[in-house]
Amino acid sequence: MDSSTGISEFLAARDLLLNSRGDLAGACRQFRWPRPERFNWALDYFDGVLATERGEQDALRLIEDDGSRADYTFARLSDSSSRLAGWLAGHGVRRGMRVLLVLGNQVELWESMLACMKLGAVIIPATTLLSPADLADRLDRGGVGAVISRSDLTAGFGPAGGGAGGYLRVAVGPPVDGWLDYAEAAGFDRPYQPDGPTAGDDPLLLYFTSGTTAQPKLVEHTHLSYPVGHLSTMYWIGLRPGDVHLNVSSPGWAKHAWSCFFAPWNAGATVVLFNYLRFDAARMLDVLAEAGVTTFCAPPTVWRMLVQQDLTRWQLSLREVVGAGEPLNPEVIERVQRAWSLTIRDGFGQTETTAQIGNPPGELVKPGSMGRPLPGYRVVLADPVTGQALPAPGADEDEDGAAPTEGEICLDLSERPVGLMVGYRDDPERNAVAMAHGLYHTGDVASIDADGYITYVGRTDDVFKSSDYRISPFELESVLIEHPAVAEAAVVPAPDEIRLAVPKAYVVLAAGHQPSPELAGQILAFCRRQLAPYKRIRRLEFAELPKTISGKIRRVDLRGAELSRGEQRAAGEYREEDFPRDGEAG
Repeated sequence: MDSSTGISEFLAARDLLLNSRGDLAGACRQFRWPRPERFNWALDYFDGVLATERGEQDALRLIEDDGSRADYTFARLSDSSSRLAGWLAGHGVRRGMRVLLVLGNQVELWESMLACMKLGAVIIPATTLLSPADLADRLDRGGVGAVISRSDLTAGFGPAGGGAGGYLRVAVGPPVDGWLDYAEAAGFDRPYQPDGPTAGDDPLLLYFTSGTTAQPKLVEHTHLSYPVGHLSTMYWIGLRPGDVHLNVSSPGWAKHAWSCFFAPWNAGATVVLFNYLRFDAARMLDVLAEAGVTTFCAPPTVWRMLVQQDLTRWQLSLREVVGAGEPLNPEVIERVQRAWSLTIRDGFGQTETTAQIGNPPGELVKPGSMGRPLPGYRVVLADPVTGQALPAPGADEDEDGAAPTEGEICLDLSERPVGLMVGYRDDPERNAVAMAHGLYHTGDVASIDADGYITYVGRTDDVFKSSDYRISPFELESVLIEHPAVAEAAVVPAPDEIRLAVPKAYVVLAAGHQPSPELAGQILAFCRRQLAPYKRIRRLEFAELPKTISGKIRRVDLRGAELSRGEQRAAGEYREEDFPRDGEAG
């Protein structure tokens, strides 16, 4: 199969999804993953289609903290990435070589991604926040052959030519001793010629996960699994050709590739990035208005900060708004709906996959639900203990007359989705667990109703028992942030002699509120009125939440602190028995 056949298959699948708005059932029925033997998204699609048909359209718009901006067309990025590919090849970067990218939201990141893809090199994206120890781990476990880094971060790699040498070093920015100057690539003037065809199953990306519970895993994707796989993400977001798309995400994490690279460009949209030095909700809303953003994706943390503003003050061009990274709380969705008459649509996916589950545009959104399986994905729920698939709701009723409706989110591998990773690199034991029983196991628990809508419950290691009742931290956290004084919250089990464990909330307060015994009592009373007795939050502590550098809450750290303390009260901890039941105002 030649590359022209591969691009034809890709475009046919893309166009089917672009034309299936409001018909999820039809899209799922008709959609088939393109599986070309040969495919190079950067050469065949970006250069061959986008730069040809949309050459003068802005592909990328970078807005800086001071309000300045720079625009880059599809034609310009096609040319500059080809120059870079030729220049890197001249310095020894070859097919299969692993290239570590340590860059911020700067044009060189997009050029480097495209250039490495054209070369057939394997990209290892990395955040600019990594410590020298983190970088050393990536160099070692990633088997890195070349590094492209921002100049001010090169010190983290140690001196060039030292014991940690052995890889090509390219600096972006002011010259650095021992490092090649990235700026020289602009002068490469020989037409770039690839050294051969790219197989669709050739490795393209290696992602180090954010490590919420353990050492980061090394996730491997191919020239099909992310470039083609993100057709599902394009469909979930509701992207259209010519859209102006802004995603709040940091480079180095999979969500950046999801929504700042593959999904918007699969649709022929313009990617907009706002490079703020410190997040300011009002300024972000200004940028959305000034840039004419039509589609917007942000993590729940950002949405929670945005809704602290009077959203009605901004006149926006938004058509689609989505949330990703962690589940969205219903209270946040309701506030945006009231202000903008737009529904934030939730979705679900992982570094290991593209968007698996979501509420696409034009479909009924059930409050609290992540939506239904997206085109190309067959989702089943499995027993978290046995790993075996559970019957669908309404099928094979159990002894009590009710079909099981809660279990681990899994993907049916009888028809393996293109958007699923190859596996965890060099980790056969973890792969065996993840792919057991003919399923890919996500490690996330959800419930499913008779209409196929899936509602998130929590990570398998976050859900806990109290008095033999299963407790979902996410459900309790959603109630907590409905209180006007609460900006963020995390719920974990705290040891208890009678109940084994009780729910404890760690709370971050909204601006204008200060920790106090009175406020703790008000929040506990508020939750008591909203929750069934067995779900009651019985302890509360005001504290900052530990997070990964990608922004996800590390509940494992909070659980560990509670276990190490046992039943001993933490300094600053409040318990329900501290407050009398009469006079529960608040």
